Amino acid sequence: MKVGMKSFGKFFIGGILFFSISGCKSRSDSGKNLIWSDEFNYKGLPDSSKWNYDVGGHGFGNNEAQFYTQDRLENARVENGNLIIEARKENWEKSQYTSARLLTKGKFSFQYGTVEVRAKLPKGRGTWPAIWMMSENMEKWPDDGELDIMEHVGFNPGFIHASVHTKRYNHIHGTQKTDTLIVKDASEKFHIYKADWTPEKIDVYIDNQKFFTYENKENTDESWPFDRPYFIILNLAVGGFWGGKEGIDDTVFPQKYYIDYVRVYQNRK
Repeated sequence: MKVGMKSFGKFFIGGILFFSISGCKSRSDSGKNLIWSDEFNYKGLPDSSKWNYDVGGHGFGNNEAQFYTQDRLENARVENGNLIIEARKENWEKSQYTSARLLTKGKFSFQYGTVEVRAKLPKGRGTWPAIWMMSENMEKWPDDGELDIMEHVGFNPGFIHASVHTKRYNHIHGTQKTDTLIVKDASEKFHIYKADWTPEKIDVYIDNQKFFTYENKENTDESWPFDRPYFIILNLAVGGFWGGKEGIDDTVFPQKYYIDYVRVYQNRK
């Protein structure tokens, strides 16, 4: 979403393809342990033992138009078994839109494993939902890396993007590594967005259809910073350099981003 020694199984707490298939409840990956999850089987604000918030309206490096709020049910709440991140057209702290950005930074991070998120995306020009990851000890972007498991810009409905950003490969220089899968009903049905991360490569899937792979071919920090703990981010941006490239359609708001669950697995030892 813009802006050491390897120990397998370590975790820390504290070209376009065309594809369309209905998402279903995931089975646990054979041979893997579930090490962290939020099933959203409660009601109210997101679980504060698992999620923090980014707060503000300063554009977050992308010239985004929304103000991200904290502990506000209108923008982030759990109901009927889903986390709902809602973008609204309303004046708030000098911004014209509100939304939320939830992250596990400071609560949970991990190194290598499988991230699985079952979600139904918002729609409409100007919306920009994402599932992504960054380094728990981020010092400089993009040197410390970024993994975008899912990005969707509303002016191009159904086009789901996965990317990595590193010091050598990033969107500022137009060298980011990325790929796209078309899921025509991404805003009508739930689908499973998944990333498998090992010391050798990162694979990204939608409903078990692999469409993006980034391999550790060069074995340098500039191209592979993915050997450190990362945390998870869920957000719904409005506008921005990419999400607002073709403007913002105010008639589509409010828009809801539904997340059924977030699960993290690691290989059994």
